[in-house]
Amino acid sequence: MIKVGDRLPAGTLNEYIEVEGNGCSIGPNGFDIAKETAGKKIAIFGLPGAFTPTCSAKHVPGYVEKHAELKAAGIDEVWCVSVNDAFVMGAWGRDQHTAGKVRMMADGSAAFSQATGLTLDLTARGMGLRSNRYSMLVVDGVVKALNVEGPGKFEVSDAASLLGQAKTLLG
Repeated sequence: MIKVGDRLPAGTLNEYIEVEGNGCSIGPNGFDIAKETAGKKIAIFGLPGAFTPTCSAKHVPGYVEKHAELKAAGIDEVWCVSVNDAFVMGAWGRDQHTAGKVRMMADGSAAFSQATGLTLDLTARGMGLRSNRYSMLVVDGVVKALNVEGPGKFEVSDAASLLGQAKTLLG
């Protein structure tokens, strides 16, 4: 499993872009993880699935709510990573009002989740291999803080906890 001090693995995450801008076409776009994190401070949180109860009721709303505070603490971007396709992540982002606050990054084939070792096998529940619930603070592609939840838990990967770490580590 990835740990504090490790560089994020190479790869691509996909994001559904609603409007044309910055040279991006409307629709799913692939983003190189190394290029997107270079020179930036990014709060990344991973979760098992779009539109699932805890993810929709607590995890994503917390990061949307704390967006301004995260920015004030020095965070450049906030990413939500889930093993869903970019279309689902885009629809979920609309539902959760994440525009301009949280980038909804699709890890459609679980390649990023597997490369970080942050997977959760939910095959028995009909969901297959998913992302574990976690949060991390990444500075210039390197993990500075990592909070991985135990099975079925939501105690350490919330926005308030990562905000506290960002204030300490970036302040």
